[in-house]
This record gives sequence, C-alpha cells and structure tokens, in this order.
Amino acid sequence: MAKPRGVDALRAPRSTFPDWIEPMAATLTQERFTGADWLFERKFDGIRLVAFKQGSDVRLYSRTGNLQLLPTFAAAIAALPVDEIILDGEMTWDGHTAYHVFDIVWLDGRDVACLTLTERRALLETLPLAAPLARVRELRDAEPWERARKEGWEGVIAKRRDAPYEHRRSKHWLKMKCEAVHDFVIGGFTDPQGARVGLGALLVGYYAGDDFVFAGKVGTGFDTKLLGELRAMLDATEVGTTPFTKAKGLPRLGAHWVRPTLVVQVAFVEWTVHTKLRHPRLLGLRPERVARDVVREERGAS
Repeated sequence: MAKPRGVDALRAPRSTFPDWIEPMAATLTQERFTGADWLFERKFDGIRLVAFKQGSDVRLYSRTGNLQLLPTFAAAIAALPVDEIILDGEMTWDGHTAYHVFDIVWLDGRDVACLTLTERRALLETLPLAAPLARVRELRDAEPWERARKEGWEGVIAKRRDAPYEHRRSKHWLKMKCEAVHDFVIGGFTDPQGARVGLGALLVGYYAGDDFVFAGKVGTGFDTKLLGELRAMLDATEVGTTPFTKAKGLPRLGAHWVRPTLVVQVAFVEWTVHTKLRHPRLLGLRPERVARDVVREERGAS
C-alpha cells in the first residue's frame, strides 16, 4: 500500500494484533459551531461495526463486542491489500446495505490510534474501498447541522483534527443530533441555583383539548440579560396554583406558577417515552403566537 504523503505511520508503536478494541464514542452536545480545528461528518443511523482483518481472517463486531455474520462485508474487507487492519464505521441498510468507514485503528502491525485524525484519514485515503464499503467524507457546509436537518439525517459528528483515537467516550468527538423545533407555553419556572440569576428553568407545556399538558423543563439557551427580562415578565403574571392540568413530573420544590400566556420556541432532540422533552434549549420568545393555539405537533414543527 502506498504511503500517504505527510503521514509517518512508522511512528505508531508495533504491538500484537488485538482480539478487541473499545470503540471511541462521541459526546452529545447542544452547541452548534464550526472551526478550523474541527472536521464534520454525517452521523449515520445504523449499527456501529468494527472490522478486524488478520491475513485471510476477518471478524466483524458490534459496538458491544458481539460477532456479526456479514459475508459480503467480510469478503470486501478481506480483499483489501493489507495484512492487518482494524476499521471503524457504521452499517446502514437504507435502500442498500453499506459499511460506512470513518476511521482506522490498526495497520500492518502498528497501533495507529495514537496518530491524529488528520493522519488516520490520510491512511484511509490510500485504501481502495469498494462497495459495499463506503468512505465517509468530510462535510464542508458552513452549517453542517442545517444540511443534516434538511436532508433528514440523524445528525452530524464534529471531530477534532489533532486528536488521537481514544478507546472511550470523548469530548474530542461531539455528536450534534438533529433537533425538532416547537412552540410551548410557559406555565411556571424554578428558582435559580448557585451563581445563576433570574430563574433556573422554564416549565412549559401545550394544549390538548381543554388540558394544559406539562412537557418538561427548559434550562439552557439563556443569557444573563434574557434571564432577568423573563423573570420580570413572569413575576407580573404569577399565580398561586399550577395551571397544568396534566402534569406528571412537575418539580415539588422551588417552583413558581404563572398564567399561561407567554409562548416560547424550543429546540429539542426528541420526545421521551414519558412524553417529555429530551435536551431542550430555548430559541426565543414568540410574542405573535396565541398561547391557546399551541398544541403538540408530532414532527416538532412550530
């Protein structure tokens, strides 16, 4: 295999071919950012697959170490012009089955996990990946998460270019899952904790017929100015009892109740099995919306 320009794989240590490696895992983030130090890839909605090739023997494992019997994938990996290799990627089957390879952990007797992501991707570029193997390409969109949303992807992964492959969950890989956007009505708020000012979290809901249904707490997406402004607005409409008529999971202490008149827009990853918001963040106020018109939209659109 040709040596990639600018990559010295020989500085990776020699070692014994492993029976198993712990796959690197990404940390969920609600931040949206770009930068020269980061690379962005599509997040596939499939099954994590780690491929081990040693001579003619090929083994394919799930993220949890369960052996997978995938003869077509095994044959394609066996055909690669290397003696030993460990690849990391995702198997999908939307329309056609493919193994989307996004990293290399081992190459011909050397543990290349210590190399930077940039160097490892350069090594991957020298591999003649043929269907059903597919190379995961870098996204160069100004806002890759917006492309993910428009094209119906699960999300994007941000990876530090200078980071090694870590056998653990790492903040050098960050997953930005596609978010739903929905309007909700404020029915209360909690007291701030520590150095926070104004309020801790908004208690929000939506209408279902005559019921005002509690949807969860929104505690991120604020700056100090907005926290103060919201507290002043909500203090002016405070009432003595909860306005929620369906309210499983309401906080028992430190909660204040308000007349449900103020509408806010919230981004969140998904609805939980208990019909609460998962990882919500405030996007802004919606003064033009009539609170009583806010109902649950199944797709999360406002």
